[in-house]
Amino acid sequence: MIDKNYILDVLNKASMPTHDEIERVLKKSENREKLSHIEIAMLLNASEDGQVQKIYNIAGKIKEEIYGSRVVIFAPLYISNFCVNNCTYCGYRRDNIFSRKKLNTEEIKKQAINLEKLGHKRIALEVGEAPVETPIEYVVDSIKTIYNNSSIRRINVNIAATTVEEYKLLHEVGIGTYILFQETYDRERFETVHPKSLKGDYDYHLHAFDRAFEAGIDDVGAGVLFGLADYKFEVLSLIIHNEYLEEKYGVGFHTISVPRLKKADGMKLEDYPHIIDDEQFKRVVTVLRLAVPYVGLILSTRETKDIREELIKHGVSQISAGSKTDVGGYHEEVLEDEHDQFELSDERSVMEVNMDLIAKGFIPSYCTACYRKGRTGDRFMSLAKNGTIGLICEPNALMTLTEYIMDYGDSSFKESGVQFVLEHAEKIKNQKIKDKLIENINRIINGERDLFF
Repeated sequence: MIDKNYILDVLNKASMPTHDEIERVLKKSENREKLSHIEIAMLLNASEDGQVQKIYNIAGKIKEEIYGSRVVIFAPLYISNFCVNNCTYCGYRRDNIFSRKKLNTEEIKKQAINLEKLGHKRIALEVGEAPVETPIEYVVDSIKTIYNNSSIRRINVNIAATTVEEYKLLHEVGIGTYILFQETYDRERFETVHPKSLKGDYDYHLHAFDRAFEAGIDDVGAGVLFGLADYKFEVLSLIIHNEYLEEKYGVGFHTISVPRLKKADGMKLEDYPHIIDDEQFKRVVTVLRLAVPYVGLILSTRETKDIREELIKHGVSQISAGSKTDVGGYHEEVLEDEHDQFELSDERSVMEVNMDLIAKGFIPSYCTACYRKGRTGDRFMSLAKNGTIGLICEPNALMTLTEYIMDYGDSSFKESGVQFVLEHAEKIKNQKIKDKLIENINRIINGERDLFF
């Protein structure tokens, strides 16, 4: 699937694209035509300031056309930092000495309730790889505990590559998206940064999504940790992996995450020569938006407020808010034994993130309707590609935002927030949907919940 020599050859051939070549590729991008590997590499290598700005602008235009003003909001929940792997870049690595912990049923229940109090309806469950301490049964029971004891409506799961049988258990318990980062597609680099680890089997890790699809999971999310290897190589590898899944299973990635390497306990950033700067990072996100227009792009609180706000305009469609990366981090009191997986850069509260988004005209969305209505996998992508999904997503986003405003806003925010929602509702072009949406918004204001299309 990932032929390093082929990718390096493509990058070499596209290393000095002409002005006219870039203009031709930009025109294709604007029309949402499929780009070849060479054309994607050209965009990664474009150097003229005017053309780089065009990449950003077209990415923003495409994001607006497909996703509108919606920005999906979620939070990670770490339930265990036990790990048998020794990933050199991770604060949870095996060789780091600190007091390990995993949450029990009551603690998980409390975390779910606290996340609910922040307004979250969608979370990403994070678990270190430790077959003895956190077997698949622990993960499945944790998911059941959250669903049964909170109003969390969708649990995406980020656990280590595993077997078809264990993926079937995740599918049966009703997970949202199965998320797995390849970390790096460079085989040699992968083996170097995962020494003496279960995770160190490159091919087993690479083909995890094949086993997930075989198990019945049809919603998968990928990503790499930018900074481990050459970012241009990683972008093309992500595209090739996505194409492989589309050809074999009829659907590729639902989401792509773009975390950058950050400082963590037990590592030094100077040991990683491929760390990318802000301009390179913007290029990664915007070129991905042009290359895979319908895939959700996820940006975490690893990034600063300024970078996140800029990239929401140019391609990002999902962000975490109020994130904690220590086990059991959602609590009222400050604990002395907190141990984060990595350093955060955006420490705004959920309310602050939402208010800042609204101030800039974006719609924070807590919608999980597609997951619950079975609009996943190829069904979601077919609706996205024909433009139908927008008729569903924006009304659902506005209704879930209304829920948030009424449940968590003070009197001032309720007044301005409801006005914001109704103004956007009036812009819905389908009169039947608009009428039903406004009716539902008023029902939510009057106390009803969980209304969706």
